[in-house]
Amino acid sequence: MECEMSQLKLGLPKGSLEVATINLFEKAGWLIKPAARNYFPKIDDPELDCSICRPQEMSRYVESGMLDAGITGKDWTMENQSEIVVVSDLVYSKVSNRPTRWVVAVAGDSDIKTLEDLEGKKISTELVGVSERFFKDLGINVEIEFSWGATEAKVVAGLVDAVVEVTETENTIRAHGLRIIYELMESNTQFIANKEAWENPWKREKIENMCLLLQGALKADRIVGLKMNVAAEQLDEIVAMLPSVNAPTVAGLSDAEWFSVETVISKDIVRDLVPRLHKVGAEGIIEYALNKVI
Repeated sequence: MECEMSQLKLGLPKGSLEVATINLFEKAGWLIKPAARNYFPKIDDPELDCSICRPQEMSRYVESGMLDAGITGKDWTMENQSEIVVVSDLVYSKVSNRPTRWVVAVAGDSDIKTLEDLEGKKISTELVGVSERFFKDLGINVEIEFSWGATEAKVVAGLVDAVVEVTETENTIRAHGLRIIYELMESNTQFIANKEAWENPWKREKIENMCLLLQGALKADRIVGLKMNVAAEQLDEIVAMLPSVNAPTVAGLSDAEWFSVETVISKDIVRDLVPRLHKVGAEGIIEYALNKVI
């Protein structure tokens, strides 16, 4: 009699993070195919059973055991005060791959300058629980109302005095003529797990392996490989110019007077470094993308 195959029930975020998450999984080694009007995408791993759900609800589903694990925002696990295991921080987003920020913003011409000026005022936000606890701890009495969307516009329309809103680039906030008076918190994407699932040896190993590869894919997204041929007389000078995760790899070529030098470096510096390397004698310089760095 064949044993039933184990499966991990995994929640993927719907909405703004959906495409970025699917792309990250592909780079980490999993191909996910969303189906139109279907909340159960196909994945090329028989050990995974995927569901799509809103990040705002993910931690509740994981806490209840409806999902073994999921990807959501730190902000929503804090909002729901869910009893879950935070396995790993995965810092990526739909735009900048930096943590998002929840900020308190008011109209550009508002007399409100500080948090204390919000005493007795009305604030609109999706992050009601976190906002209420924040202002209560400060001893500032405010009225917090839940926003179903278009939060920034409510200040412009005069419906509320301020908003607590999430931002990556501040573009939307500036476009509505708002002014940030306080940064409430930073948030990033997290891989979370149900406590019972985490105690299951098979599920725990599966989750840990997934996080290892996802983190490797994220790390690789910020760096590139660089390979070049270097004459012996320039070797020390060029190696000294190369930043690296570890020391650059240096290998001899069939021509004893030349070496192959290889390293990985940040994308931010490669455009400045390559011309300098070429100027001092590096040849056959190749830049290549990386899928994962573990």
